[in-house]
Amino acid sequence: MPSVRDIRRRIRSVDNTSKVTNAMSLIAASKMRRAQNSVLEGRPYSVKIQEVLAHLAAQPMDDESSSQPLLASRPVEKSTVLMISPDRGLCGGLNANLNRQVGQFMLEQQAPVEAIAVGRKGRDFMARTNQDLKATFTDLGETPLLVDTHAISHMIIDSYSEGETDEIYLAYTNYISTMVQEPVIEKLLPIVPAELTSGESVGYIYEPGNLAVLQNLLPRFVEMQVYHAILESIASEQSARMVAMRAATDNANELSDD
Repeated sequence: MPSVRDIRRRIRSVDNTSKVTNAMSLIAASKMRRAQNSVLEGRPYSVKIQEVLAHLAAQPMDDESSSQPLLASRPVEKSTVLMISPDRGLCGGLNANLNRQVGQFMLEQQAPVEAIAVGRKGRDFMARTNQDLKATFTDLGETPLLVDTHAISHMIIDSYSEGETDEIYLAYTNYISTMVQEPVIEKLLPIVPAELTSGESVGYIYEPGNLAVLQNLLPRFVEMQVYHAILESIASEQSARMVAMRAATDNANELSDD
């Protein structure tokens, strides 16, 4: 039977753990609010650029539009997965859920698959499962700017344009709410503009011309999709960490009371 001294030592240990997890919960809550604001502010722009791309694709163009490399579809001999994950853990099942979905997706592909990891957790998963890891990007911080992600988006644009890969998928955790985050995998390249809904009018006039705007818009679209996925991932991470640390604090307090 444990002595009184052992029991007191365990109580102190639990109390110290509770203080640490509570502090981490408060820090994560503050970071979560900033990350959520960034995601919610960026979503309208992401939606609008997709809308403009859909409108532009519906416009008459010359034959050069079909030669745009980011629109060109070809037989798939190699695929790439751009996996966006946190640099740190202690965020509940967020990393495990994303790893599971990405791992299953890669197993289901018929063609060879290479990976580009954004975040240490994704890098570690790819290394642990012996995947073909092309590049790793870490330490983007908790409030990255669009320019901070250009190296990532330009790498995949160049890789696809030069024929090094035949399709590129974006894997990240989508922020839904403080309590709900969902791992998703979306095709990024080749770009397939959304179809306009019936009755939706195309009222834009493009200068200097449809093709010139398309050529400039396509890489901006890829940059924005990558950047927004990173913001979604950060908001998901901070939300999951806040919830996990709050649960750990509650459990420690219950154990101490018992």
